[in-house]
Amino acid sequence: MGFTIGGIREIRSGTRRRGRSSECTAVAEFTGLWGWDVVPGARAVAGACSCGRPDCREPGAHPLEFAPQVPAGATLDDVGRTWSEFPGAAVMLPVGRAFDVIDVAEQAGRRALVRLERMGLPLGPVTATPEGRTQFFVAPGAAAELPGLLYRMGWDDPTALDLRGLGQGAYLTAPPSDRGGLGPVRWLRPPALDSATRPPQARLLLGTLAYLAHRSRA
Repeated sequence: MGFTIGGIREIRSGTRRRGRSSECTAVAEFTGLWGWDVVPGARAVAGACSCGRPDCREPGAHPLEFAPQVPAGATLDDVGRTWSEFPGAAVMLPVGRAFDVIDVAEQAGRRALVRLERMGLPLGPVTATPEGRTQFFVAPGAAAELPGLLYRMGWDDPTALDLRGLGQGAYLTAPPSDRGGLGPVRWLRPPALDSATRPPQARLLLGTLAYLAHRSRA
């Protein structure tokens, strides 16, 4: 994709010079450096969702239906124009395109991350949500393959592990955005040139994640 460390510095320094918001900085990095699509998302304010629906089932945790997607490759100026129309919008990432996600309870996920790093296994970005979940970015297609992979590893029921795959049609709230009025999503392992553009195959991480998820629930 031709991304460089200099390109990262240029986006960040350019953001400071122009006074862009932290959301604009993040979105420009996601689109321009990591090749991810981004969608403006709703915010929760005093328990109500900024989408305006009184019966919203996911206040502050879903894309704004009327907001345009910011495609991979969009520049800082492109991002600034979109976000100026939706000030304060959350940063949301469509899942199932550049990556899928394995979602697990935070305690198990943090332990797994430490163990996987010690083992030297390839890892993609990892987030922690205010609901107490960790989300591991893996190669696209993992969500559909997850039940079969777990079964072959001897785990019959993913729900018993409190472990699930997120794929096509799902959206993640990305750092530094607030999710559901509960607080910000944080990076446990931030994107990097190697991990963001080439996330690992789920099978490389799944054995450790499933084992520690099982231990946490035992």
